[in-house]
Amino acid sequence: MRILKVDKKNLRKVVRITEKSIKKGEIILCPTDTVYGILADATNKKAVERIFQIKKRSRGKPIPIFVKDIKMAKKLSFIDKEKEKFLKMVWPGKVTVVLKRRNVLPERIFGRTKTIGLRIPDYKLVNPLLKKLNRPLTGTSANISGKPASTKIQEVIKQFKKEKIKPDLILDAGNLKPSSLSKVIDLTGEKIKILRR
Repeated sequence: MRILKVDKKNLRKVVRITEKSIKKGEIILCPTDTVYGILADATNKKAVERIFQIKKRSRGKPIPIFVKDIKMAKKLSFIDKEKEKFLKMVWPGKVTVVLKRRNVLPERIFGRTKTIGLRIPDYKLVNPLLKKLNRPLTGTSANISGKPASTKIQEVIKQFKKEKIKPDLILDAGNLKPSSLSKVIDLTGEKIKILRR
């Protein structure tokens, strides 16, 4: 596990290094606008598989996805005008939206569902990265299944330190502002349903 310190001064450099790593199929432990997350190229089957191994995540559990804009979200899911209007109100931000999916990403991402969880984050590191890469990224929290997600870097590193399969690169931005996971809203039915507050 390589550790790279992140601050305002080296942000561009960090984005460049992270972009290269993701293109190589590496798994990145990264600060986000909620908690520390695990980023990888969501179109890369092997990288997605490794995330499940790193997190010890059960096969049936889907992985949420970060997108750079609504245009990208439309390539991955079915979004009509009404839904688009709603998305423009909540994105970018701490809201993951569940939509009916298109079959363009590795099946493993979806677990056993016919849906996809999408989000445009609002974070100085992740957003420029999404724009540079121009591909969707995994947006799952950086924790082993069953253990808590965290905003504290040492807690996150500790979870993975002794594991056999680890993230390749850790972006250490110190402790993040206290935050909970994103709110999850289901837009697949006729009525808007809140799945996680």
